[in-house]
Order: sequence, then C-alpha cells, then structure tokens
Amino acid sequence: MDTMKGLKRTHYCVEVVNAAVGDEVVVCGFVQKRRNLGNLIFLDLRDRTGIVQLAFDDATDRAVFEKAAGCRSEFVVMAKGNIRERESKNKEIPTGDIEVFVSDLRVLSEAEVPPFEITDETKVNEELRLKYRYLDLRRSPMQHTLMMRHKIVKAARDYYDENGFIEIETPILIKSTPEGARDYLVPSRVHPGAFYALPQSPQLYKQLTMLAGFDRYMQIARCFRDEDLRADRQPEFTQIDLEMSFVDVDDVIAMNEGFMKYVFKRIMDIDIQTPFRRIPYEEAMNRYGSDKPDTRFGMELVDLSNLLQNTEFKVFAGALSTGSVRGINVKGGAEKLSRKEIDKLVEYVKTYRAKGLAYTRLNTEEGSSSYEKFLSEEEKTAIRQAMGAETGDVILIVADPSNSVVYDSLGALRCHLAEKLELIPENSFDLLWVTDFPLFEYDEEEDRYVAKHHPFTAVADEDVDKLLTDPAHCHAKAYDMVLNGCEVGGGSIRINNPELQKKMFQALGFSEEEAQERFGFLINAFQYGAPPHGGMAYGLDRLVMLMLNKPSIRDVIAFPKVQNASELMTQCPAEVDQKQLDELYIKTNLPQE
Repeated sequence: MDTMKGLKRTHYCVEVVNAAVGDEVVVCGFVQKRRNLGNLIFLDLRDRTGIVQLAFDDATDRAVFEKAAGCRSEFVVMAKGNIRERESKNKEIPTGDIEVFVSDLRVLSEAEVPPFEITDETKVNEELRLKYRYLDLRRSPMQHTLMMRHKIVKAARDYYDENGFIEIETPILIKSTPEGARDYLVPSRVHPGAFYALPQSPQLYKQLTMLAGFDRYMQIARCFRDEDLRADRQPEFTQIDLEMSFVDVDDVIAMNEGFMKYVFKRIMDIDIQTPFRRIPYEEAMNRYGSDKPDTRFGMELVDLSNLLQNTEFKVFAGALSTGSVRGINVKGGAEKLSRKEIDKLVEYVKTYRAKGLAYTRLNTEEGSSSYEKFLSEEEKTAIRQAMGAETGDVILIVADPSNSVVYDSLGALRCHLAEKLELIPENSFDLLWVTDFPLFEYDEEEDRYVAKHHPFTAVADEDVDKLLTDPAHCHAKAYDMVLNGCEVGGGSIRINNPELQKKMFQALGFSEEEAQERFGFLINAFQYGAPPHGGMAYGLDRLVMLMLNKPSIRDVIAFPKVQNASELMTQCPAEVDQKQLDELYIKTNLPQE
C-alpha cells in the first residue's frame, strides 16, 4: 500500500477550478468510478466538495498507468498532476471543463465492493443505509446536509454572540426531576444505588445562569428523552438553547425573530418578513385543530355544534354533551376523492381515536352523504352554508365527546389531505408564533393537572389569583415558534418569585417536601435574588430538517437511532459484562425465556 510521503493536498476536488491550465495540483479522496478505454483511463475522484476527473494516457508513466488500471470504486487515492482542458466537457459538474493529468498516483487504501453504490440518488432501503451509515454519509446529498447543519449552528453562535449572549456548558450528568418525559438514568459506581439522569433540557441550569448574573446565555445543548419515537423525534437530540434576563415576552420574541431572519438570509439567501403573525392557542385549535398549525393552505375547521343543539341524530347529539361537532371542506375534492378513498380517510382518523368520519360528497348538486338522511332539512342546509359548500366539494365531519379527539383527528386530516392533494406551495416557509397557552393540562392517568410546558413557566398576570382555585383557566406567558406546521422552538417567561413558585408546585399537587426534594436547589437559589428572565429553545435537528426540506430528522443527524431507539450500525443498546454490572451494584430482572 502506498503512503502520502512527499505529497500534501493543495486543493479540494472542486477547488481545482481556481487553478490555471498547466498548474500542478495534488488532490485526494475516494474513487467514484473508473473508465478504462484501453490506452486511456479516467478516474472520477470524489471528496466532500464534489468530483474532478483524473486522466491517464500513453504519456503517463507505465507504473502509474497500471496503478490506475487497478483502482476500483471507493479506493482511497492521492494524485499529483497538471490541470488541462478536457476534450469532452461535462456541464453537469463544476469541474467539467478541466481534468488533472496525473503524474503520480498513490493508492492509500483499497476497498471491498460496498453493499450499495455510493451515488447521489439511491433506492436502497433506509435500514441498510443506517447499518452502513459511514458509507451512506459519503453520498453527496448527505455530506451537503451535514455541512449545511454546521453552517446553521455557526450562524446561531455568531448571531447570539453578536447580541451579547455567552455560551455556557451545562452538565450532562444531572439529578433526575421526573416531570414530563421519561429520564434516561445513569447508575453511579461511587454512590451505590444512586443514579444520575441525562438532561431532557438544560432548563434548571440555564435559569441558574440568570441568577448568577450572566444576563444572556446560549448553548448548543445535547438533550435526552426516553420516549416513543416518530419521524421527527430521537432519544438524543440537539437544542439551540438560550435565556435572557430583564425581559418580557415581546423581548424574547423579537430577539428570536431576528435570529430566524438572520439564519435564513445567511444560509439560504431568503428574506424572512418580520414580525411574525401571532395566533393565540385557542384560536389555533379552533381554526386548525393544532397548536402548531400549518397555515400554507385553507381547509380550516368549522364548529357546527351550535347548529345542531336540537339534533335527533344520536352520533352528533352524543358528542355535544361534553365535546363538539366540527368539519372541514375539501374544496374541489369530489373529483379527487372517490368513495373508496373517503373510506380510507375514515380509517385514518380512527388512528387519532375518532370513532368515525361523516362525509358529504357533492359530486352533483345533491351529492351523496353518510349522515344527511338523519338530519332535518334545516340542519342539512345550515351545515352546508356554514361550510361554504358548493358542487364539487367534500365535507368531512368528526363528532366526539372529547374536543381533543375532534381537534387531533381533523387537524391531522387537513394536513394529510393537503399533502395528498398537493395543496402546499413548494419552497414556502410559513413562520408564526402560537401564544397564550394554557398553563396546565389535565393528565387523566395521574388524575391531576400537570404543567403544559414545565413547572417554572410564569402565569399570565391576570390569572395569578386563579392559580389554586381555577387552574383550568390559567394562561401561561409561553410562546411556540411554528414553521410549516412543525414546532421548531418554544419557551416562556419564568417564575422569579419564590412564593409564586411555591404556589405553582402546590397547584401541581406537590407537597412542600416533594418540591424541596425535587427542586430544592432551585428554590433555595431563588432566595438570593432572581432577576425576571425568560428564554426558549429550538430543536436544531427539526429546524435543519425543515430548512433543507428533508422528510425526517434522521436525514440531518450523522448517526441517528431508529424507531425502537437502537442504532443499527453499532447495534446498541447492547448487553454489558457482568463485571460492569457488579461494579454498579446492578442486578437485572429480565423475564426468563
């Protein structure tokens, strides 16, 4: 095997376009492909910048020519030669007008035939790509994505640095304070029977940096949550995390609108208009069925409940006692949605706990319907008018005693249909804020109110007196940034009054002892003076995914986990030696096979 001795890279592959014809260059990388035409050999050499052609002919030293003839795809080589103009130009690549006529070729590493071809487009299934992720990452689209991610991270650091933020690292091994998603636990060898947790976010520590007087904090923070996965979730993920002192909601929002304007312009040369729209939580739910609404298309929800107060149709009447009846109008949908396709939509909403989907398909003026025969003529007419229905439309209705089921199913359905019917404009970026969130949500499993965001979120000033007496109607000083129907960031103004924080813990059902045990260090810190503060955190992986229009955050993470939280490449998690378990005083209690 050859060595690099005597050679140093002078140019990346695409950088050779900056050299003049006749200049000597040294390039290195992977062989993309070889073309052997007998007395003429071409190697396409690939590095992270792209491809340049290496040329060998009758004038090439015989030993170098033979070495080129022996090269195969993915061999690692280094080549010295002179730039010359190509006879057959390739307008598809930046270096298509020139080539390197090679005088010295070093084969630094040979390669087995890879399990799939390293090409820009691949039809290989994701499982195989993830098993050989180091090969998948050689593909140009993956390299471009990770380099763009790097640029977005650098832009974040630059923007917040320019605005007076200080990057401070917070611990990875912390105390478990279970409230929300499940913690990943790490056993302590030094303290037998005791555990660290991996942080779900740096929330408590970043608040403590405000108490420490740093005023403006940011961090590119690693976070961990042991929860069920989906396309845009990972057990470990990255946040752009920040906190500010002496601010209110408008200050935090303005700072972060500035960041989005900055990062889109710097990375993609797109001008984002500020200020963003602000939609109160209740309005977002009523109009879009979601607290992260995609407003790039219509199909807004229409509440039909008032029109049906006296209905005798049991399905609708049964929903109205505690829930609602709402619908969406798929304009022009009758031509595109057959009865068979509507049946599939019925099954789709059932995955969101809806019991069914009522429809009217106006393929003619009268149309066909699954429910109208059970209504009075007045109710039928009122629904069609309220929905703005015309010939050619499809009305889809969900009725349920739980409003959350109605919102979830119709909110998901409108997005599903918008994608299916291609209603979403390409290359559009729809940025908005959702504000005025409820402070609490009721957890039926625990039979108590839990924090909608986290226990340190400040209550709206006008709702302070209702904290203990009417938690269902308390609003939070919280805000989520939404991009194209995905939450990309969220935050709140925090509680900085120790007495108010105690009331919050009380409203959540914590005794003083429980609150002290879980959050005592923070409660104690607040006794020594806490400036008003607030902040937010972006899901970096999700932001990159949306900016680059990728279908999953797995596409923007170098070494992601799959849906069962395992990594196919290293096959982790895996069993460990008994010796390691003994050192940690751990005994497993796995069911016997």
